Amino acid sequence: METQSNQAPKKKNSTFIIVLAVLVLGGGAFGITKYIHAQHHEDTDNAQVEANVSPVIPRVTGYVKEVRVKDNQKVKKGDTLVILDDRDLQIKLEQAEAALAASEVQVSVATANTTAARANIGSSSANIGAVDAQIKAAEVNVWRANQDYERYNNLIKDHSITQQQYEQALATKQTAERQLKVLQEQKEVASRQTSAVGSQANATAESITAAKAVIKERQAEVDNAKLQLSYTIILAPEDGELSKIYVQPGQLVQAGQSLFSVVLSNDVWVVANFKETQLNKMKLGQEVEVHVDAFPGKSLKAKVTSFSPATGARFALLPPDNASGNFVKVVQRLPVKIEFENAASQPEVKQLRPGMNVVVDVHLD
Repeated sequence: METQSNQAPKKKNSTFIIVLAVLVLGGGAFGITKYIHAQHHEDTDNAQVEANVSPVIPRVTGYVKEVRVKDNQKVKKGDTLVILDDRDLQIKLEQAEAALAASEVQVSVATANTTAARANIGSSSANIGAVDAQIKAAEVNVWRANQDYERYNNLIKDHSITQQQYEQALATKQTAERQLKVLQEQKEVASRQTSAVGSQANATAESITAAKAVIKERQAEVDNAKLQLSYTIILAPEDGELSKIYVQPGQLVQAGQSLFSVVLSNDVWVVANFKETQLNKMKLGQEVEVHVDAFPGKSLKAKVTSFSPATGARFALLPPDNASGNFVKVVQRLPVKIEFENAASQPEVKQLRPGMNVVVDVHLD
C-alpha cells in the first residue's frame, strides 16, 4: 500500500513538468518568431483606405429646379446632376444682348457722322479752291484797273480826257479792290469752316473708337451672362460614385455651398499612420502587405510611395504647442502613403471604399 501511494505523486509531477516545458518552449518560439519578424517588418492597424473626393458646388445662387441623380449612383464626367432655375439669369442675358445691340447702333451712327463730316471737309476744300481762283481773277482785275487809273490820272492833268472818264476809271479801280477784299474775307471764312469741320470729323472718329470700346464691354457682359446661365446646369466633374444627395427640388442653394460629393473612381490608396519610432528603417519603394478588414484572409500587394512632410498633429485644427502649459511627450504619428501594385490584377482593390480600415505590414528588407 505504501509503494502505490508513493508512485502516484511522482506521475503527477512529471505531467506538470512536461506541460510547463511545452508552454515555455512554445512561448519562447513565439517570442523569437515575433522578434525576428519585428526586425524585418513594421505594421500598424492605424490605417485607412483613401480616395479623391470632389465636392459638388454650385457657382451661382438659385432655386433647385430638378435633381437628376440618386444616392450612391455611378456617374460619368459631364453627366447632369442638378438643374437650377435659370429665369433670372435668362433675363439678365437678354438685357445684356439688348445693351450690346444699342451700342452697335451707336457705332453705326458715329460712322455715318464721320462720313458726313469728311464729305463736308471735301466740300469746304473745294469752296476754298474756287475762292482762290476768284481771288486770282480779282487780283488781275485790280492790276488792270490800277493801270487804267494811272493812265487816266496822267491824262486828266493834261485835260486830254474828260472828268467823267477819270471818275469811271477811279470807280472801276475801287470796285476791283473791294471785290478782291470780299473774296479774301470769304476765303478766311471758308478756311475757318474747313478747320471746324475737320475738328468735328476728328471728334466723330474718336467717338467711333469709344463706341467700339463700349461694344467690347457689352460683349463681355453678354459672355458673362451666358457663362452665369451655363452654371445653372451642374455637371459631374469626374467619373465616380455619388454620396448621399442632400438637396431637393425647390431648395435655395448658395454659390459655394457644398451639395454632395463625388468619390472619384480613378484611384484608391492607403494612408497608414506609423509611430515616429517605427520610421527608422522605412524607405520609399518597400513592399507592403495590406490586410483589409472587409476581406479577411486576403492580402493585397502594395508599396510605400511617400511620407507626409509633417506629423498628423501639425495639420489639426488646433495643433499642439509644447511651448505653453505643461509639456507631456507623446509619440507622434506620421502619415505614410501606400499605393497598390497592379491594381488591375487585384479585383479586391476595385471594391475598396474610402474610410475602410486596413492593417498594413511593411517589409523593411
